[in-house]
Amino acid sequence: QVQLVESGGGLVQAGGSLRLSCTASGDTFSNYAMGWFRQAPGKEREFVAVIGQSGDDTPYADSVKGRFTISRDNAKKTMYLQMNKLKTENTAVYYCAATLLLATALPIRYKYWGQGPQVTVSS
Repeated sequence: QVQLVESGGGLVQAGGSLRLSCTASGDTFSNYAMGWFRQAPGKEREFVAVIGQSGDDTPYADSVKGRFTISRDNAKKTMYLQMNKLKTENTAVYYCAATLLLATALPIRYKYWGQGPQVTVSS
């Protein structure tokens, strides 16, 4: 098992930046592919970006390509999401997730989830 704790959410103006962190405890972090997902009010949870166990596989949702960067530091057991040029439509609860499977955009494939910090982008 792995436990995930996120930090770094908050309120930011459109065009600004935030960095989310997801720190794991429990099982060996490098065994897990990790992902960021988000859920806006009234919408389904959606894929943002995922990263493979070694960090070399990093697919992104089209809507965040070129603005968001996912990374991980296996020594620190931490995954990051650097979010630049934020837009109001990026407002959502952002969840980190872990799976022992290969990195995938499907939320159902992730067994472990963080609590989800709120990210609010104001106009």
